[in-house]
Formats: sequence, structure tokens, C-alpha cells
Amino acid sequence: MNQQLNEKLAVLPSQPGCYLMKDKNNTVIYVGKSKVLRNRVRSYFTGANDKKTQRLVQEIRDFEYIVTTSEMEALILEMNLIKKYNPRYNVLLKDDKSYPYLKITSERHPRLLITRNIKKDKGKYFGPYPNVLAARETKKLLDRLYPLRKCNNPPGRPCLYYHMDQCLACSENPASETTYKEIIQNITSFLHGGHQEIKNDLVGKMHEASEELNFERAKELRDLIQHIEAVMERQRMTLNDQVDRDIFGYSYDKGWMCIQVFFVRQGKLIERDVSIFPFFDEPEDTFISFIGRFYLHHHHLKPKQLLVPIGTDTDLLSELLEVNAHTPFRGRKKELVELAMKNAKIALDEKFSLIERDEERTIQAVEKLGEALHIETPHRIEAFDNSNIQGTDPVSAMVVFSDGNPDKKEYRKYKIRNVEGPDDYETMREVIRRRYTRVLKEELPLPDLIIVDGGKGQMSAALDVLENELGLDIPLCGLAKDDKHKTSELLYGNPPVMIQLSRQSQAFYLVQRIQDEVHRFAISFHRQLRGKSLFQSELDKIPGVGEKRRRLLLTHFKSVNEIKHTSLEKITKLGVPQDVAQSILTHLNDEEGSETT
Repeated sequence: MNQQLNEKLAVLPSQPGCYLMKDKNNTVIYVGKSKVLRNRVRSYFTGANDKKTQRLVQEIRDFEYIVTTSEMEALILEMNLIKKYNPRYNVLLKDDKSYPYLKITSERHPRLLITRNIKKDKGKYFGPYPNVLAARETKKLLDRLYPLRKCNNPPGRPCLYYHMDQCLACSENPASETTYKEIIQNITSFLHGGHQEIKNDLVGKMHEASEELNFERAKELRDLIQHIEAVMERQRMTLNDQVDRDIFGYSYDKGWMCIQVFFVRQGKLIERDVSIFPFFDEPEDTFISFIGRFYLHHHHLKPKQLLVPIGTDTDLLSELLEVNAHTPFRGRKKELVELAMKNAKIALDEKFSLIERDEERTIQAVEKLGEALHIETPHRIEAFDNSNIQGTDPVSAMVVFSDGNPDKKEYRKYKIRNVEGPDDYETMREVIRRRYTRVLKEELPLPDLIIVDGGKGQMSAALDVLENELGLDIPLCGLAKDDKHKTSELLYGNPPVMIQLSRQSQAFYLVQRIQDEVHRFAISFHRQLRGKSLFQSELDKIPGVGEKRRRLLLTHFKSVNEIKHTSLEKITKLGVPQDVAQSILTHLNDEEGSETT
């Protein structure tokens, strides 16, 4: 730990607030909050920490903090800072997920929609649903039962749904507001547990149709009843008071936490949500922070009540979310919280084996690679490869691996501009120059390690640009291949020396994956360009001839050769300006002359 950190730790206040941990690039990598900043921040640098927390601490080069007047302010500030910086070690709800709802619009002819955004637009919202499939199944059922608007046709112009008795809006005599209010009331009743009455009514109509020997109608009603049963069977009764609740349970071990949420709507458990993530603070604080972000940033329609485990600060949650947060100590509600806790523990236990296997081939492999090269752990690796055929359509490609995983949104493709012929070394110079000139100009994150697909020559070219032209000191290694185009050597240093990696080690497998991925990406880009060039015409090289004129000329004359031997007058008759027509004939005939000399 450096002297600057020691000095800042010594003067930390014993007040509530938030802290921001930063790495060597001054990037915020973790945001936390605490009732007592001094105790929490110091705990990272003293005492025993699990391996995951040790990785975080190894990257910390500086931190800053913001003092607040209360724990509530600290909690809200923490959530906002996480949303602003999206730190790498804060992975709670990092996918910014939201849940689908059913919505009845407030229009003259209302519609039933699926939406993830709740607005103050006088619409009626129902949900949340655990996934869009559940929402679609419920909407599909309601569409068959209630003929709300499905189209934008004017009255008197029937749509397909109108003929299926599923749309009232385009009838010659559109439904009245009273009719719509009744339909909306029925849908609301259905979604609030009244589906049994509707099912019984349909059963009666089915028997009537059967007695009237209208078997086709009876079959339709039977299928609809079965559809209701199939959709609603997935929702089992849990409580009898018809109150909307979210039930939370959590489990933690080895620096990881699993949180399960049971969604109970009108007494029915409609589904659950599962989140598993690493955490670095006290479990109870992490749990409350998760619930806060769960509602304030992602899940805006809150239930009337939250049920949470013993030990949760319900007063803080109630004040933060303005809902009734409650810890049950007996009865069915307590059983449901315990069930959520039990499910969280099971899910966490199952996840550990997968996490351990994934870490072995990703972050642990990255750490071992750093140890072999005697550099800091290369969390961000950028790799380059060139591709061309005898110097034609030369391209280069870059892939990025973050903590051992491909980060495809960071991949980049390069068309080589200033190199003629198959010169792999100059191609490497150009792409390294273009990439890191832009990185410096736009203040993008620098990699911890650069890998070039090639041997000493490619390494020398890349190092020359990095060190002598751009003044960058970034570790760089090269990958040489054997006769079978497989990874054979990892080269590092200046002058380059071979780094011994066991062929059975995860670090070696990581290097292989990086080399295969960058080669695949470069080859696919090169094939894409070659495919385009095969379909280019000689006409594309002539100023004033665009896609429309090229198509016009080839449609009329059938071939470039026919155009070459036609007259200026015939080309201008097609609407081509005389100067462009003259350019076409001059260019095509010059090309013919140059080919024969």
C-alpha cells in the first residue's frame, strides 16, 4: 500500500457516507457506502479478506469519499453513483433489467399492450410478470376474451381482428365508452383473481352450445377454458388477503450473495427473480442496497408490502421506498420468507461449482499469465491480427478480452490505407499507430497487455510505434504458430524471449482462445471485403456514376463491354449528362488500352 493511501486512511471521518475506489487509470472500479466511513474503508486494507476482495484491493491506487448527514442519504447517493459510473466491481443489476407489465391505455379506444416502462399517463398497469413470455401468454388469452382495439383502422374499415371478434374499434358503430369501461373492469377483475368466475361462465356457454348441437362453438369454448387453466395454473394461491407483496430472501457465502424475490399479486405467487453476484460490504447493507436499486432504478411499480428476513432494517427500507417493509415472525408469511431464503441458498450452492470452473479458465488464467510475464494482472488484453491475400484488400482486426472473457462490443476492424503489397510489418505499424493515437486522443482506457499475432518482426514493429512514436509503456507479447497453424510460442520482452507455459495450463488455453478469436475476426472481415469487391463494376470507378446510373446502364446495355462499344448519343438518350457519358466512354476505352500494353 502506497504512502498516499496510508495518509488518507489516517484522516477518514467517523461519519456516514460513500466511498469511491479507483485504479491506476483513475477509473472508479467500486462504490460503497457505510454508517462509519473510517471503519469500512480501513477494513479493506487490514485483516483477512477473501480472494475476490483481495483482487479488488490489489487494483486500488486511490479513493475518495463523500460525507452525508445520514445513512439514508448515503444509500441514495450510493445508488446514484453506481448508476453514473457503472463500476466494474459493482455488478448488482448491471444489465439494467426491467420487468414486463400489461397496460390498458387511456385512449378513446383503449388497447392492451406489453410494456417495460411505467408512465403517469392515466393508463392501468398490471404486473410485473417474470418474463415477457408470461406477459405474452396472458395478453394472448385476454385478447381472445375481450375485444379491445388491435388496429389503427378508421370506423367502418374492419380489420382481420374485427372479423375474429377481437377488435371493436373499427366497427361501423364503434363501442361506447360505457362498453369499454365494462371490458376494462372485466380485465381488471380477471387479473386480480376473478378468472374463476369467467371460466365458470364459459363452461355454461360451452354446455349450451353442445345442447344446441353447435359442436364447433363448443370446441372453441372448451379450448379457451383449457387455455385459461394452462395460464392460471402456473399461479398458485399463497395468501388469502389479496394484497400485492414482494417477498425477499437472501443467502451469502465466500463473498457471493444470492437474492430471491417472490412476486405475489392478489394472493398469487406469479413467479420469482434470482440474482447472484459478488459483494464487498456487510451482507445486510448489500441486501438493502440491492432492494433500493431494484425499485428506484429498475422496477418502479412497487407493491403494497415487502416481506424481508429477520435482521433487515425495515424502518430504513420503508422510509426509502415509501412502502410497508415488514419482517414476519410467525405464520404463512414467515414460511414464505424462509422459502425464499432456502431457495437462495440452493441457488448459491449450485452456482459455486460453475463459478469456480469459470474463474479457473478466466480470471485465474489471467492472473497466471501475468505471473508468467512478471507484470500486473492484465485485466484488459487487446490482440491484433492482419489478413490479406497477396496484398489485396489488406485488413487488420483487434479483439478485447476483459478478465479472460471476450468483450465483443470493444472489437474493432481496420482497412489498411498506406501499405502496398503484402507487408505484414508495416501493416502492424499502421494499425497500432491508428489504434493508440485514437486511445490517447479520446482518453480511452489503455490495455494492460497487447498481443500481436506474429513473431519478433511484428513485435518489433508494434513496439517501435508504441515506445518511440507515442511514448507508451505497455507490455506487449507475440504469438508464433507452428506448421499446423497452432499456437506454439509466447514471446515477450525486448529482445523477445520465449515464455514457458504448460500446454495443459489454463493460461495457455487463454492465449490460444485469444489468438483463435482475433484470427477468426480478421479473416471474417477480410472475406466480407473480398465478397464486396467481387460484385463491384468498372463503372463504380467513374466519377458521376452512382448506383442508380450503373443499374440503368447495365439494364439497357446488358454488359460493360456493350457500353464500351456504343455511341455517346445512345448513352445520353438514357438521361445521362453528356460530360458523364463522355467520361464513361473515355474510362472504359482507356482501361482496354492499358490492359493490352
